[in-house]
This record gives sequence, structure tokens and C-alpha cells, in this order.
Amino acid sequence: MTDTPQRAVVLASGGMDSATATYEAVEQGYEPLLLHTSYGQATESKEYACASALAEELDASLLHIETDHLAAIGGSSLTDDEMDVEGADLDSDEIPSSYVPFRNANLLSMAVSCAEANDADAVFIGAHSEDFSGYPDCRPAFFDAFQQVMDVGTKPDTDISLEAPFVEWSKTDIAERGLELGVPYEYTWSCYRETEPACGTCDACAFRLQAFQNLDERDPISYAERPDY
Repeated sequence: MTDTPQRAVVLASGGMDSATATYEAVEQGYEPLLLHTSYGQATESKEYACASALAEELDASLLHIETDHLAAIGGSSLTDDEMDVEGADLDSDEIPSSYVPFRNANLLSMAVSCAEANDADAVFIGAHSEDFSGYPDCRPAFFDAFQQVMDVGTKPDTDISLEAPFVEWSKTDIAERGLELGVPYEYTWSCYRETEPACGTCDACAFRLQAFQNLDERDPISYAERPDY
């Protein structure tokens, strides 16, 4: 008799961090169920296409949920057409305009619902240290607190672990790990502004390009500009 593999719901944004988290979950022995949420972000169509391609690559299930409440609430340049996405400033300590208020709590809530409904054992998220320097809902303390919420807010016999394997890692660390795991980064998208080609000059593009440059690797997606970071 063979053991049933553990299952994990992975928040799949279409970006390189979540793609690497998906492959990390597989490496740890989990059967992944990808959850992609369109919440009004400017590049949602490209992100969904990337998440779909990743699911197909892994022969994994993909659940796509469309919501509009974060866009309706506003307060972020990712969801509000009246706000400009700022240019890259990798040394800034300010919370950037791309911060979507309390987004990860919203996304994790959906992921936990999905995990409990599907008897999954874990929820994976690809957040990392360069995220929590600017985004308060990417801090280790936030994930520790959310694990407590999961423990008290699900059925008594439910045991779901919240896994943020890269929370103390840099983008370069993630890219290096992903290359080791064979993550198909051509099926990922990070740009906050454009759907093809990537702009190359927003924060998300800058951190991504810098990571590949640090590793002397060429990022396989197309860019309008490829500055040296």
C-alpha cells in the first residue's frame, strides 16, 4: 500500500517567486494545487497565462479566482489607473505605491479555504526578504501571526502549515534555487506595468533583472529595456 502524497495549495501569481515556491513544494514531496487570483492588477492577463503555463508544465491543477474587491478598494498603483507605477528605487525604505493594502491576508484567506476544502496539508507563498522591506504583509511576523489565525479558524481536525520558504532570502537566492530546480522562468512574469515586453524599469523588473545579473544568467523573458542593476 502506497502512502497518499501530501498536497499543497500554492499561491501562484505568475511571477518567479511563486513559480520557484511551486517547484520547492514539489521538491519537498507535495502534490501542488495552484491558486491564481485576478484582483484587478494591471498585468493580470499575463500573470494568469504564466500561471496556466506553469500548471501545464507540472501537470498540476490550477484554480483561477476572479475578484474585484481589492481594485474597488484602491490605494495601490497596481489596481488604480489614476496612480502611476513608480520607477525602480532599490534602496528606498518607503512603502511603495505598488503595495496593495493587506493583499496577502486576502489571498492567504482564499488559499486556506481552498486547502481546507481539498484536505491539503500546506499553503505555500513565495514572499521574501526584499518584499517585506517594503510590504508589511510580507514580514515573517505576519506569517507567524497568520499561522495562528489558520490554526484557530479552521476545523479542529484540520492541520495546515503555512510555508514561506524564501522569507529570509534575497531575490538572487530565489533565482539561484530556481535554476537548480529547473524552474521554467520563461513562463513567469514580474513587471508591474506591461504585459509584453516587460518594462525593465519598475521595482519588480529591477529586482528580477538584478538577480539574474548577480548570477551571470540571462533572464529569458523579453524587456523593453535591460538596465544594469
